[in-house]
Amino acid sequence: MSKDNLKLTSSEIGTLWGSYVNGTMIDIVNRYMVTIIEDETIKNIFEEAIKMFENQKNQIVTFLENEGFPVPIGFTEYDLNKGAERLFTDIFCLNYLHIMTLHGLTGHSTSLAVSVREDLRFFYDSCDNDGKRMYHQTIDLLLEKGSFQRDPLFYPAKNPEFITSKDFTDGYFGKGRRLSAIEIISISFNLKKTIMAKTLSIAFSQVAQTKEVRGFLEDSEKTSDKQIQVFSKIMHADNLPIPKSWETEVTMSTDSPFSEKLLLYHIGFLFQTAQAYNGTGLASAMRTDLVMTYESVILKNLTVTKKWYNIMVKNKWLEQPPLAPNRKEIAREK
Repeated sequence: MSKDNLKLTSSEIGTLWGSYVNGTMIDIVNRYMVTIIEDETIKNIFEEAIKMFENQKNQIVTFLENEGFPVPIGFTEYDLNKGAERLFTDIFCLNYLHIMTLHGLTGHSTSLAVSVREDLRFFYDSCDNDGKRMYHQTIDLLLEKGSFQRDPLFYPAKNPEFITSKDFTDGYFGKGRRLSAIEIISISFNLKKTIMAKTLSIAFSQVAQTKEVRGFLEDSEKTSDKQIQVFSKIMHADNLPIPKSWETEVTMSTDSPFSEKLLLYHIGFLFQTAQAYNGTGLASAMRTDLVMTYESVILKNLTVTKKWYNIMVKNKWLEQPPLAPNRKEIAREK
């Protein structure tokens, strides 16, 4: 079969479907933020991000329609309350775009890895290039504003060293050991993302209109805070700095910019993606206390996402992705 006539696989359809739903959600947030940002240099990056996704969205629609799959609803102008008061400062908006760009880079790499058809591979390759360009721009501007938070610095040893004691894995008994550079990758990464989740939970709980959604957001804020404290304690034990919090970058506004559906979906999205990053941290952890911490965090996040799922389904806010064919039902229809 010619490579140009290949049908898209289930994995390829799945990545397109997920990219559309998650992308439209972030796009709505970006469209709100660009209306409240006062700093022209930050606003320019957001305008570029909006144009960038518009091109990607059109291509995703074409891929799905050519394969005969319905385009998901995702998030639309109906999820944006135009004219809402400022909920975030300019610098928070820039940090938000940076973190969401990191999510996008991870998603595009995964999507590329499961893509076979050439046009789809080129599409995700271009998405990855767009994301990398946005990544550089957000970091450069955060550095310029003095707001980029670098990870802890290490001082070099004189020579390469080998592990010589079984105590290397001991985080509870004996003297234990200091954190390794490999372990700090995930701890620092997860701290930054959890701080973002906590800040958004606080902001969204201020503007949520229903008791049910507000209650979930308040619970997610408490969960995020506990996880921040746990990882911060581990960093503090080695006298290492932790990323700053962003709660003060949320205004006192109670005027919701977004639909209840978007408020809830966004926090659920962050908890779901956190599972992948926590899983990576678990896989790279070589200290027993770190292993147990990651396991505890992953289990707690499962509880949070279960509650999130129930509320989303109850309100008919959760779209169903394409499913494998039900062969038994097909056979009964004969």
